[in-house]
Amino acid sequence: MDAVAILESEVREVIRRRGLDPVRDPAGVASLVRAAIADYDERSVVGAVPPIVDPAAAHKAVVDAVAGLGPLQRYLDDPEVEEIWLNSPTEVFVARRGEAELTTTVLTEQQVRDLVEHMLKASGRRLDLSSPFVDATLPGGERLHVVIPDVTRRHWSVNIRKYVVRASDVDELVALGSLTAQAAAFLRAAVRVGLNVLVSGATQAGKTTMLNALAGAVPPRERVISCEEVFELQLAARDWVAMQCRQPSLEGTGEIPLRRLVKEALRMRPNRLIVGEVREAEALDLLIALNAGVPAMCTLHASSAREALVKLCTLPLLAGENVSDRFVVPTVASAVDLVVHLEVGADGRRRTREIVAVPGRVEQGVVETTEVFTTRGGRLVRADGYPPHADRFERAGIDLAALLRPRG
Repeated sequence: MDAVAILESEVREVIRRRGLDPVRDPAGVASLVRAAIADYDERSVVGAVPPIVDPAAAHKAVVDAVAGLGPLQRYLDDPEVEEIWLNSPTEVFVARRGEAELTTTVLTEQQVRDLVEHMLKASGRRLDLSSPFVDATLPGGERLHVVIPDVTRRHWSVNIRKYVVRASDVDELVALGSLTAQAAAFLRAAVRVGLNVLVSGATQAGKTTMLNALAGAVPPRERVISCEEVFELQLAARDWVAMQCRQPSLEGTGEIPLRRLVKEALRMRPNRLIVGEVREAEALDLLIALNAGVPAMCTLHASSAREALVKLCTLPLLAGENVSDRFVVPTVASAVDLVVHLEVGADGRRRTREIVAVPGRVEQGVVETTEVFTTRGGRLVRADGYPPHADRFERAGIDLAALLRPRG
């Protein structure tokens, strides 16, 4: 064994004897490794163990192996890496600025299993033949998704999605180039007065980041309830309850789906409801909440703002045969006020492509829309549309006409 392997083995033994939790106490592990290196150096002087060539590198390697993700930790530490995924132990990919890149990292099957077990330890979620998928949040806020055989052909599929940039306010999105100052001011005002906002876009378009930024405009005295599949949002609200779904037990009981969370949220005196992502029949419960007068925001996968509304008109139909489009379509038209659609540019940067208002009218089964902001020549510019509920802006002392006046 080389020096680092010996040191790692000794540190693991000390951790086992002391009953430490490396996941929850990385600082304690780092301190322990420093002490172990000092003791190791004393023994290496008399030739009892091979010397450590680079103490700093050895310290990082052992801390990464014991308290981090071992060979993958350097990608988590790299601010340019947005996502890490494994198709097999010998195929480790990362995404940098939106571009996929095959790394030189090579693992073994057992290393992959050990890493996944280590990552799931703090989440309380499980992965086995009866539950071959898992979605969890790592202690650092990264989102983990794992699929195992026989759902996959042979190897474990692992995705770790990082949040390289997390905006807590729309002004931060302006600084990042994702939004113009005028569009940011408009969205801040729209959230403040209680318009219902749907954020749409493709995977990795920045929907959660946008939702998090919009939530920063919620008035501080409002009580916010958020519902997510796994915890991702990091709100600055002082009165905030965050809820996430729960997997079924080994007996197949105890599952808490997103539909249940949305229903329970309405019993918790919310001034504002935030749903991380609408995928299925929970869209019906969201519409019912909006119909009850609770201002809300959510995200949805879609290729355009128009497609997002079409999808929102379709998903509630999954709730049962007694739900018809005669109820859903006019409800979507009256409940959704704005759609903010995002895209990933050719350069890998996330941008707001359009902001569409929903006046509340339906024509021949189609929800009418009007563009408030649109993209022309690669820039988000003011269009000619206006949002609904102009009276709310007026009551809040906001001059909507001035806010949306075209700027040179």
